[in-house]
Amino acid sequence: MTVHIPFNKPCVVGSELIYVGQAVAGGHASGDGPFTWRAQKLMEDRFDAKRILLTTSCTSALEMAALLCDLRPGDEVIMPSYTFVSTANAVALRGAKPVFVDIRCDTLNIDERLIEAAITPHTRAIFPIHYAGVACEMDEIMAIARRHDLLVVEDSAQGVFAKYKDRPLGTIGHLGCYSFHETKNFSCGEGGALVINDTRLEKRAEILRQKGTNRSAFLRGDADKYTWMDVGSSYVPSDMLAAFLLGQLENMEKITARRGEIYSKYARLLAPLVKSGAIRTPVFPQHCTINYHMFYVLAADIKERTALIGHLRRAGIVAVFHYVPLHSSPFARQMELPLSILPVTDEMSSRLLRLPMYFDLTDREATEVASCVLDFYRGRGIQ
Repeated sequence: MTVHIPFNKPCVVGSELIYVGQAVAGGHASGDGPFTWRAQKLMEDRFDAKRILLTTSCTSALEMAALLCDLRPGDEVIMPSYTFVSTANAVALRGAKPVFVDIRCDTLNIDERLIEAAITPHTRAIFPIHYAGVACEMDEIMAIARRHDLLVVEDSAQGVFAKYKDRPLGTIGHLGCYSFHETKNFSCGEGGALVINDTRLEKRAEILRQKGTNRSAFLRGDADKYTWMDVGSSYVPSDMLAAFLLGQLENMEKITARRGEIYSKYARLLAPLVKSGAIRTPVFPQHCTINYHMFYVLAADIKERTALIGHLRRAGIVAVFHYVPLHSSPFARQMELPLSILPVTDEMSSRLLRLPMYFDLTDREATEVASCVLDFYRGRGIQ
């Protein structure tokens, strides 16, 4: 099989390569150089965020968040099972346990109506994930957190430039985590950011990010010695990566607009299958502004999805399913987590198929993908 429409493809839309060259020529290619500060400042200004720190990945940001939540063995953190492993790993690395809650049928986000029942005296935090760039019901989640004195960490890996009631995702909880991985809307290959909305956590976040040292304060002249202050790790990305990212962030509107065009084309062309009930496509509440991170279809069952994947691949089109629910994983069993009965998670994860979505996908290619999906169902007698 020859692939001519991949699932994802990185793009250059502005000054990315020029900025990388400037970072090298400027003699500061390591972390926290001028491009790091420019990228952080751009996001802080655009998202009205108190403080944003670039990290090596969203995984790193989540691990920092778990440290800032002061998670310890015996603590529990509520999260969906339908999420990437990094959300749970950040908790497990601290010796704490993830407590999995089922997702909603519509947005595939954590079902906020089930959170309170999962809280115990050991619960320390809630880690909601904004699936596909569609916001969780953050007002209710924050209200629950206030009632029970819990911290909220938004896993906004897929939610950069999306909003909940006009508030940028990642800026609502105590902490937020972004991803700039190759598959995300805005990318530098590998990268992430920690959004610090609770100013009480800012000083320690700086220390954790710099291997547990006060290097940031020392370089600002706020400390006369550069020394080990806390645990931490090497969470600071190269300024060359920040330079590439800056070129992407400067074009957030352009990238989002193009992804929106592709999203709308898929939705329009596949509407007959939605109307007939053969598939379901993404839905989102009116109070959520999406960033068009993902376009997926929900097939009837796993057998149909597998057949559809094969049909697309034979046409040279790569479409992929998404997460295997964490509660069903070998490591969850190894951790001896309580048995989770999550029927919506199990069903949706077995039916979901993501279609190709990237900035350089042409209208012709998007039409070809949709036509191939339509052909599959016509072959089954569905128009």
